[in-house]
Amino acid sequence: MIRIAIYGKGGIGKSTMTSNLAAAFAYLGKRVIQIGCDPKADSTINLLGGQPLQPVMDYLREKDEEPESIDQIAKEGYGGVLCIETGGPTPGLGCAGRGIIATFSLLEDLRLFETYKPDVVLYDVLGDVVCGGFAAPIREGYAQKVLIVTSGEKMALYAANNICTAVRNFEDRSYARVEGIILNSRNVEGESRKVEEFADIKGLPIIARIPRSDDIIRFEDQGKTVIEGDPDLLVSRCFLDLAKKLIEQENAGN
Repeated sequence: MIRIAIYGKGGIGKSTMTSNLAAAFAYLGKRVIQIGCDPKADSTINLLGGQPLQPVMDYLREKDEEPESIDQIAKEGYGGVLCIETGGPTPGLGCAGRGIIATFSLLEDLRLFETYKPDVVLYDVLGDVVCGGFAAPIREGYAQKVLIVTSGEKMALYAANNICTAVRNFEDRSYARVEGIILNSRNVEGESRKVEEFADIKGLPIIARIPRSDDIIRFEDQGKTVIEGDPDLLVSRCFLDLAKKLIEQENAGN
């Protein structure tokens, strides 16, 4: 099973990267689960035709009881991708990280992975920090690898550095390791050079380069990933190539 957590600066495009990668895996015939680990609960919206999914934490607050089945807190989207959103606490009244921990505990109780038997699990994780509940996706038994999304912008690279350092500090606890960098281009001056220099310093590969594309925005306006919208586009092929690379690594035992 391929298990990947995707981190990066808030607003850098993690959800776009994650949902398009999930769609690419599904397009290639893989059984996929995507878990959005963000109180905004918008990670899976473009896999679901633009329709938001009720987050797990909202369900628990409204029902005041745990669900009896996965179907009550999940929904299948494009290509059969099973979509789950952790959500978070009522604004100002709790810790968002606890929402992730509570959701993961619930998913274990419901035997999600044993029941659904996915080939791929993707975790789309909030923001710039890897602490508390936000470290849950990289703990032993969840994600095996971390992909860091960045552009060539100063604050995106700053966040990427912090995430890389934090994840590597957890390596001796059998947590996930940083596998590489996804360059989500913003067309800033010297972008490729800046990200390449950062990657060299950290000893990491740039595992994918996603060009800035109006097609992503066009299809997101329709509630779709570019994979669903047109898998033959250049930007779609970038996501498909990334999915194929990750499948090949898994098959090779890396």
